[in-house]
Order: sequence, then C-alpha cells, then structure tokens
Amino acid sequence: MTTVKFTAMKDGDRQDYEFLTAHEIDYAARTGDRLLDALVQLDEGLSGYKITRLGHSLQAATRAWRDGADIDWIVSALLHDIGDIYAPYNHDEYAATILKPFVREQCTWVVEKHGDFQRLYYAHHLGGNRHARDRFAGHMYFDDCDQFCERWDQSSFDPDYETLPIEFFRPFVLEVFARKAYDPAVIRAGERVPLTNSETAKTRTGA
Repeated sequence: MTTVKFTAMKDGDRQDYEFLTAHEIDYAARTGDRLLDALVQLDEGLSGYKITRLGHSLQAATRAWRDGADIDWIVSALLHDIGDIYAPYNHDEYAATILKPFVREQCTWVVEKHGDFQRLYYAHHLGGNRHARDRFAGHMYFDDCDQFCERWDQSSFDPDYETLPIEFFRPFVLEVFARKAYDPAVIRAGERVPLTNSETAKTRTGA
C-alpha cells in the first residue's frame, strides 16, 4: 500500500487511516530538523539590523544558555522569531503555536506575548503604545516575559557578541521536538522556572 484508497475522507476505512497515521508519526518525528532548516531561512527575511534575523535568534539562545537557562528556555529563545518569515504580523503567536505541544506553558506564554512586551523599547518612537504589555499586569508569567525581553531579546542585536553556531543548538531542538506532544509532565501548567541559574551559568561559561 503506497497511498490510501479513498478520494474523499468519508470513504476511508481502518486500513487507510492506520496507514496515514504511521506516515504522520514518521513525519512528525523529523519536526526538529525542519525547524532548524526554517531557522536558517531567517537570513532571507527582514534586513536593516546590524545582524541577520538568524544571528539575532542564535544570539538570544546563546545568552539564554550562558545565563544557565534550561532547555525549554533555550529552545524558546532560539525559535521565538521563527514566524518572521511566514507571519510577520503575528510572528509571536506563530512561534508559540509551534512550541506549545513541547515546552512548558510558561515558555509558550512568554513567546506568544513577547511582541507586546518588546514594544516597551520602541513603540513610543513611532507614535505607538509602549505600554501595551500592561494589559497582562498581574499575570503569573508577566515578570518572566519582561526578563526574557530584557535579557535575551532586545539586547541580541550586537554584531560583536560571541554567538554560538546553529549546530550547537541542534541537540536541544531535536530533544524538545522528540517529546510526546502535550505531555502534562512537560507542559507543567501553572509552574514557573527561573530564566537564569547562576551555578549552571558558571559551569557553562567557566566563570
């Protein structure tokens, strides 16, 4: 069997759908590789900054790694702008949707809202509302998003910063996207994990 028998889904039988499920599982297992390929395409996207969009993503992830962040934070920092190519007007929501089945709820929320939080740094220069994030005041992950933007996002446009290459982060991405989707033990709804860990940071940087 190389294809299903039906031309309309309502005509499919158990054999057809078991066949498709096997194909879908195999395809899903390579999601991490496809995301890494898509990340490289960021270099073809928006220009004008001192570094490329891929460079920005790698720099954000490098800062997270050097801060002692855990794997969920590192992968979230790496992929937070992956929507820039395909969803320029809601890139944050796009990235969060990709991450949602495989990382903590905390990280998904931060990535989804980081666009509003980033406005703090520039919106007033364009006649916009730099305090758009205030509508989330009191949310349990508000401070996490504030620090995500301050430490890893808004600061990661420096061409002189020593940034780790994409291959360094490949194992992190493959591990996260090999997880069981929507596993409660991974999602950990309502839990907070600090962005930084000083002891881990010392180990990683040799400080």
